[in-house]
Amino acid sequence: MEQRTMLNEAQLSILRLLGRMKTIEQVNELRQIISNYYAQKATEEMDRLWDTGLWSEQENEAVLKEHLRTPYKYAE
Repeated sequence: MEQRTMLNEAQLSILRLLGRMKTIEQVNELRQIISNYYAQKATEEMDRLWDTGLWSEQENEAVLKEHLRTPYKYAE
């Protein structure tokens, strides 16, 4: 019987890479590299938005003042 997976080729590639790692330190190092990659991409996108005028100091201030916490309902 053929096994089917819901993972795409990129995900399978990462799993193969993880299979070659021998220590948790190597896994943590890869995790940090991936985190740095996404942080860099986010910074690049924010720089692009700022440079094109789609983001400004007003948007920064609005985000800082936005209330995003979930209201809690206390049990009585």
